[in-house]
Amino acid sequence: MKDLKELTRAEDQVMQILWKLNKAFVKDIIEEMPEPKPAYNTVSTIIRILETKGFVGHKAYGKTHEYFPLISRDKYTKFYLNNMITGYFNGSFNNLVSFFAKENKLSATDLEKLLKEIKPKDHEGDH
Repeated sequence: MKDLKELTRAEDQVMQILWKLNKAFVKDIIEEMPEPKPAYNTVSTIIRILETKGFVGHKAYGKTHEYFPLISRDKYTKFYLNNMITGYFNGSFNNLVSFFAKENKLSATDLEKLLKEIKPKDHEGDH
């Protein structure tokens, strides 16, 4: 995962659509985008950058290319969150949770619910 790079906002927008569709032509990606729709060449350029970064692969049909994700949404999410925790919270998940607890005015009950949700499921039978 060290080879992964963070996505720009435009790249992330295209990847979100590709993850949703699983595979798509540029025109399919544009169809999923909000108005005002970007130009075909803009999306095509973003896709080529994503290919260079190793996020996207393609299947050629003559001159037309169908694109598909090479990296899962989950893998990128883990990478992104690890980077955020390292960069902004001194590598501490506790600091991250503490920050969100303060910012979102979470109660003790909210935190307990959150901890139950994130507790690994395979440990439930250990009690």
